[in-house]
Amino acid sequence: MGFRRHGPFQAGDQVQLTDPKNKRHTITLKEDGVFHTHKGAIPHSDLIGQPEGSVVRSSGGTQYLAFRHLLQDYTLAMPRGAAVIYPKDASMIVGMADIFPGARVVEAGVGSGALTCFLLRAVGPDGHVTSYERREEFADVARKNVQKFFGDPMEDNWRLVVGDLVASIDEVDVDRVILDMLAPWECVDAAAKALTPGGVICCYVATTTQLSKTVEVIRDHGCFTEPHAWETLLRDWHVEGLAVRPDHRMIGHTGFLVTARRMADGVTPPPRRRRPKGTTEEL
Repeated sequence: MGFRRHGPFQAGDQVQLTDPKNKRHTITLKEDGVFHTHKGAIPHSDLIGQPEGSVVRSSGGTQYLAFRHLLQDYTLAMPRGAAVIYPKDASMIVGMADIFPGARVVEAGVGSGALTCFLLRAVGPDGHVTSYERREEFADVARKNVQKFFGDPMEDNWRLVVGDLVASIDEVDVDRVILDMLAPWECVDAAAKALTPGGVICCYVATTTQLSKTVEVIRDHGCFTEPHAWETLLRDWHVEGLAVRPDHRMIGHTGFLVTARRMADGVTPPPRRRRPKGTTEEL
């Protein structure tokens, strides 16, 4: 069935309990289940039948706020085989790569399945995502995480392939290709052959050397527009009355994103125009 999105809590639901210090616990409701903590116990029956957004009290008197997972909460708490793409980057991929309902998307480097969940949510029931993962142990973890969130079976709009993208890809006329791997430049040619004209390639890399290599290969390939590279930094703010300031902690660098669009076959991109040295005038 996957996670229920609304309505009163029922047995089988995944529920996130948050204490006054904002520490979060995830439980799966059972008719006779009990959540134990050093702050006391909470019978699952206290939650079953209650609306989402309820407050329950442990036997030790601590109050817990009860909600279902948001997707961002689920992906950060899911079991990991490989590092997950943070929600801030997954959200940028969905937005800046323009993942739309009904899109046909190919991703390579499925990791633990976090980005896959965001992509499947974005393409909806009429879209399709094909995920390529070289390592079978990572693919197994991703399969369990994705199916736990969306439900099993998922054959209608998700296919997980254990293998190398370049050697295994058989899709054509896809709308988007997302590459999350150590050497995405090795897959640029395969992505170009799979993408429909106007399609988007999006690469996620961790280091500046990877970023430089990826941009240069996309730029030199000849089938793509000038690549756009950036990173996203997320900083929370502390707001209490007039005490308004940036939080002391922030999610800084996690990775770089590079996007470019597939040009029509046989079309050569216009040469880049640069400002001459020593002038601020536009060419």
